[in-house]
Amino acid sequence: MTFEWIQIPYALLTLFIILNYGLLMTAVVRKLAARVGGRPGIPVYQNYIDLVKNFALRSKISHGVMYYLGPVFRLTGGIGLILFVPTIYGSSWAQNFAFAGDLVLALYFVFFGTLGMALGAGESGHPHSAIGVSRGLSQVTMAELPLALAVYAIAVQYQTLSITEIVAAQQGGLFNWTLFTNPLAVVAAMFAFVGTMMRSPFDVVLAPQEIPIGPPTEYHSAYLALMQTNRAIFPIAKTIIYMNLFFGGATSWAEFAIKAFLLYMIPAVIGVVHPRFRVEQSIRFFLKWGLPVGVLAILTV
Repeated sequence: MTFEWIQIPYALLTLFIILNYGLLMTAVVRKLAARVGGRPGIPVYQNYIDLVKNFALRSKISHGVMYYLGPVFRLTGGIGLILFVPTIYGSSWAQNFAFAGDLVLALYFVFFGTLGMALGAGESGHPHSAIGVSRGLSQVTMAELPLALAVYAIAVQYQTLSITEIVAAQQGGLFNWTLFTNPLAVVAAMFAFVGTMMRSPFDVVLAPQEIPIGPPTEYHSAYLALMQTNRAIFPIAKTIIYMNLFFGGATSWAEFAIKAFLLYMIPAVIGVVHPRFRVEQSIRFFLKWGLPVGVLAILTV
């Protein structure tokens, strides 16, 4: 497939749909957690109100160029992950720019936002911000290790790094999904999925008692709005990656909505019933469970 200018408005439309789906899903998960705790929770439209309010605010605080670019890098990671991955397999307009990217580029975008956020928050000069970022980076890096091993396993299995070709290889029936053809790779990747979705027990870097030492304290107004936008987009982008690699992709928007919802609910349900891990406990967890399963997935291909 070659580039056509019509792909740009199509990709922006796909991004708009995913943004709204992400805002609604984020509200649903917060409402679920509140109901489990015996509270009514927020209305489903609350994220829209917060986003508009923060985008309308302005800041007079400056800590340098990289401080401004931190949230931009964060949002770029989520948007890039969507634009270079097919959202709907076989669709003439929801393929985005998948023909120009592959698994390596997708993995790069997964980590791009985290690194940008680290550089931006570190520019603020506040020692607590650097501490919060280092804790988050340590946990996310270790959580991504099982995913990297799982991706290597399926790249060897399908003999390609093209996400579109991997989805194509899973068409034709339920048992053609990677879930059934390479279950160990899926298990290893799901360890990483739960660990990077920022839900309990792996959300200590975003816990209320940890907020004073993290980037949410350093950023406010429109900067915070950019981070909130990415918090809606990035989890859905990750569910699209997992859906394409392990669960047969989606051939329609209805199938996309169902699969994305079910994948999104896995860390949400785990989060409402498990207490938080400390950072060192999270790292030990991924070393003890995620890493061995990922190695086995490669050895059994």
